[in-house]
Amino acid sequence: MKTTTLLSILAACAVGTEAFSLSSFFQQQILSPQVAKVSEEASNEFGLAAYLDSAKELPNEVRSAWEQMQQKLPKNEIEKLVATYQSKYSVKAKNFNNRIKDFSKTFTASTSQQDQFETLSNDKFAEYSLRVNKNKPELLGLDNVKQYTGYLDVDVLDKHFFYWFFESRNDPKNDPVILWLNGGPGCSSATGLFFELGPSSINATLQPEFNPYSWNSNASVIFLDQPVGVGYSYTGGDQVKDTAAAARDVYVFLELFFQKFSKFAKNDFHIAGESYAGHYIPSFASEIINNADRSFELTSVLIGNGITDSLIQNSAYKPMACGEGGYKPVLSEEQCDQMEKDYPKCATLTKICYQFQSALTCVPAQYYCDAKLFSPYAETGLNPYDIRKPCADEGGNCYVEMDYIDDYLNLDSVKAAVGASNIDIFTSCDSTVFNNFILSGDESKPFQQYVAELLEHDIPVLLYAGDKDFICNWLGNHYWSDALDYVEHEQFEAAPLQPWISREGRIAGEVKNYKKFTFVRVYDAGHMVPYDQPENSLDMVNRWIQGDYSFGYKK
Repeated sequence: MKTTTLLSILAACAVGTEAFSLSSFFQQQILSPQVAKVSEEASNEFGLAAYLDSAKELPNEVRSAWEQMQQKLPKNEIEKLVATYQSKYSVKAKNFNNRIKDFSKTFTASTSQQDQFETLSNDKFAEYSLRVNKNKPELLGLDNVKQYTGYLDVDVLDKHFFYWFFESRNDPKNDPVILWLNGGPGCSSATGLFFELGPSSINATLQPEFNPYSWNSNASVIFLDQPVGVGYSYTGGDQVKDTAAAARDVYVFLELFFQKFSKFAKNDFHIAGESYAGHYIPSFASEIINNADRSFELTSVLIGNGITDSLIQNSAYKPMACGEGGYKPVLSEEQCDQMEKDYPKCATLTKICYQFQSALTCVPAQYYCDAKLFSPYAETGLNPYDIRKPCADEGGNCYVEMDYIDDYLNLDSVKAAVGASNIDIFTSCDSTVFNNFILSGDESKPFQQYVAELLEHDIPVLLYAGDKDFICNWLGNHYWSDALDYVEHEQFEAAPLQPWISREGRIAGEVKNYKKFTFVRVYDAGHMVPYDQPENSLDMVNRWIQGDYSFGYKK
């Protein structure tokens, strides 16, 4: 999700509510040195007036949006804005004072780092190294396949990325390898592992429950906590603040991973993920194919309910909320009419963001579009990830099961088994990472151009979307895929949506395909498709990795 939290789903974490000087905050985090040096006079209590006066080259629409933020943020409106973001991403502060403590010392956390890990390096990436945990995570009982955990380390920057690798239940020697990424920005891929597509889920008693529809049924799957600071990943200082900066780390991780696990290096390799991974995956895939000396090949990418082209996807909030997406209206006619009127300014600001791609131009676009197009839905109290349901508040997010995951991954025995015993508290989503990305303007920036690049390099692309999600809904993904500017745009746009018939003979959704570009609407699924439709999602993945890009439809 584009979102998420402690639920981690797809998405995102929280905007902090602590008091701060907005003028100082914006100058330090956003403004300097984007357009001009901020003068001391600009640091008045309410922020940006002097700065805006000095930045004459800013488009009027951006100046207007900043002025609205200046007027609203300093006083009572700051709480409303924070509430909007928290609602959008289902984020609430977690209370760790009552965390379950595990005193059963099945594993000892006293093992030294040197004894617990095997380390691998490569002169080509001198600042990086890969650690492989010598303990056996299989003893946790999640699956009976071989598993490996460890870290990608960048010691000079004190950055450490956690991974958990499950071999295929079928034929690991020959089956494809899938890298899975959750979104946020700032959310752990433990959401995918334990809530959606992994070998086991975690129940209320903090015990694993076997998942017969795990994606490692016919593929080996890597779950990576990135960017640094997410989940079991940690940093002593250096932080990643946008998708572009994250891409290099993921590429080097894959290079070292396939060096260590060389028996998988020639297998088909796919990158899959959801929500904010609609940013990550296109960028990371572009990084891979533009490194000509890579030691592995990218076979395809799969993006579920992603946020990739915000300009077009923002236009889908109104129809999805107002009965045009296959579900009944959840807003009044007046609200729907107002959203229709507000979208043009959102589009104007987003186009400016696309043109300049800076925090100064992109933060106002996100602020305005969220306030005008997402907030009306958020105020209904409905689940942003499933329009059919209220957002249950039991666990501080819309899914109480996400709390089980956090509690489980904070058990001392689990940390020791996977080699994360140096982690104080595991959280599904990290607010620092989220804030860094949001305040860099990363969310509103365009990423669809990387998808076009992949297709023009003959890399297959699957976009799939549960049709009951709101936040990254299927209409928006349908719209932007039809509009994608690439060499075979006209042929793809003209292709009809066809019924997707599962292998069990049931109608599972709709599919649109032209050659190696496919869009799938998944019926009766929310933001996390494998959670809502586990059997159909496995059918979808198995067909895709076997090269059935049209899902059985014969032209």
